[in-house]
Amino acid sequence: MNKESMPLIINGGQFSDERGTISYFNDLDLSPVKRMYIIAHTDTSTVRAWQGHKQEHKWFHVLAGSFKMVLIKPDNWEFPSTDLGYQDYNLTDKNNEVLHVPGGYATGFKALEANSRLLVFSNFTVSESQNDDFRFDKNNWYNW
Repeated sequence: MNKESMPLIINGGQFSDERGTISYFNDLDLSPVKRMYIIAHTDTSTVRAWQGHKQEHKWFHVLAGSFKMVLIKPDNWEFPSTDLGYQDYNLTDKNNEVLHVPGGYATGFKALEANSRLLVFSNFTVSESQNDDFRFDKNNWYNW
């Protein structure tokens, strides 16, 4: 498996002076991005899981609050195993980072703080994404 097909945390940086603070992601290449959207969770009980894409890439950045982000790699997109392992990440607005999730993964997440907001970038249009969309029961693989 090559590096580009694995999830990756991209760390940003910050610069502060008397005018304020600039947060930046100089190592984040947004050239493949076709759209962006923001997901807001007003409470910590909502779980968005599982949505997967064979080919679509997504980039996640927390604008406010924090999220538990969990990734699984389906072994079969129609009938995946029930005992798949997972990778989990605690993403927070305190850390200047972006999680890149390449195609081949399903994601699930929930806010860890009320009124959390998540910025999402995608390299697919809405119609392209709909043709590469796989949904699984939120109770699979992880105990939310």
